Amino acid sequence: MMADEFAVPGDDAAGDRLTEMQDAPTGGADLDVGPEDRDRVALYGLLASGLQGPVGQDWLDVVSGLSGGAGDLADAIAALAKAASEADPKKLARDYHDLFIGVGRGELVPYGSYYLTGFLNEKPLALLRQDMRRLGMERDPEVKEPEDHIAALCQMMAGLIEGEFGDGSATAPSRFFRAHLATWAPYFFKDLAATDSGAVYPALGRLGQVFIELEDHADALFAERRGAV
Repeated sequence: MMADEFAVPGDDAAGDRLTEMQDAPTGGADLDVGPEDRDRVALYGLLASGLQGPVGQDWLDVVSGLSGGAGDLADAIAALAKAASEADPKKLARDYHDLFIGVGRGELVPYGSYYLTGFLNEKPLALLRQDMRRLGMERDPEVKEPEDHIAALCQMMAGLIEGEFGDGSATAPSRFFRAHLATWAPYFFKDLAATDSGAVYPALGRLGQVFIELEDHADALFAERRGAV
């Protein structure tokens, strides 16, 4: 999927634009999604594509051209773009292995169950699978990792925002975010930002940290408005 350009969430300056990231998950859908939600989809897609496995030169080339936004989000995007422009894919593959795979276990364990309970495949994963069935999401049989991997959850959020899953309402992504990301993703991205594994993954962690904070704030406002109706 390639779009032209889009405004960054929370950006009040018309004309401050962020060039679109390849491979944001759209499922080929051509849905009536507003500019701000397209931004959210692309940012979730960027996080997912950067964390689902070692990234290649194509990913780095696209990310190195990203710019735009305002405030902390703009700073995080610029830092990631700079890190990507200077990165070596072979070094990044080693960094990814050390961070998330390791010998026995990586430095970080990017699963909701682990962050919430200290163990894999616990109740948070069971609850996620219930919601996946309810929303019409199916696990890819080729993927061996549990569904509460941070990259998978970011992909699911992108699909929910686009209306690819669920009933297409604004409440579906809000409830999913609150149940399956808000509870632990801020801590994961904070930990990722604090690692010393090169420059790309800490920068990706900082971008995730800032973006999830914006999402959390926006979701709280959405819940307030919903309660006032």
